[in-house]
Amino acid sequence: MLQNVIIGQYVSTSSILHRLDPRSKLVSVFLLVLIIFLANNWLTNILIILFTIGMVTLSRVPLSFIYKGIRPILWLVLFTFILHLFLTREGEVLFRIGFFTLYEEALRQGVTIAIRLITIILLTSLVTLTTRPIDLTDGLESLFSPLKKIRLPAHELALMMSIALRFIPTFMQETEKIMKAQMARGVDFTSGPIGQRIKALLPLLVPLFISAFNRAEDLALAMESRGYRGGEGRTKYRVLLWNWRDTIAFLFCVSFGIVIILLRFI
Repeated sequence: MLQNVIIGQYVSTSSILHRLDPRSKLVSVFLLVLIIFLANNWLTNILIILFTIGMVTLSRVPLSFIYKGIRPILWLVLFTFILHLFLTREGEVLFRIGFFTLYEEALRQGVTIAIRLITIILLTSLVTLTTRPIDLTDGLESLFSPLKKIRLPAHELALMMSIALRFIPTFMQETEKIMKAQMARGVDFTSGPIGQRIKALLPLLVPLFISAFNRAEDLALAMESRGYRGGEGRTKYRVLLWNWRDTIAFLFCVSFGIVIILLRFI
């Protein structure tokens, strides 16, 4: 299941989102995350769900691939939803069964948090699913370029962030392989008390850290052998171009945010 994580992966299709400039996608998704936190009623949440479904459809990424990626996170969403039902005791009482009492505010907060988690994960994942790692690095570097005035290494920061995103699925696959190898030797990760399960996960850390350090060393040696010496004096083979599609996409996100803000007061 760990190898199905979609964050950090890239799926090549000929969609509109793939043709957008990475800077417009990064700025737009940052704006959309802020917009999602502004939703406070059923109408705004429904609009955010429809908007997310529309973006997933425009990306042309197979729905089965996306479902496999978010399936491990659905348990966290379900746990958060149930937690709100039991702990929130505000608003009108909807019904009472034995020791459990369901409040209107508990249901509203549970649904709102669940929608926020799923939509944020989907929209942020679409950035990496529709953007090549090299383009993502260039886009981040361009957005971080004002930081050069205060002597912060914009290129190095962008490179570290893109490498970290790219290696998330790789380390998930490595964790899956180590778990299967240890299960073949008799380790049980799925049964017993919670303390015993956590204790069984501890032997994963040593081989996982060793694998991470080995991959980091191999990557550093590969970059040095190709003459990488940081961002100073580097030229680019592919130049980012902000065109009319990016402007329309950004203005559409701004307009959507204005609509959500106005609907907050209904």
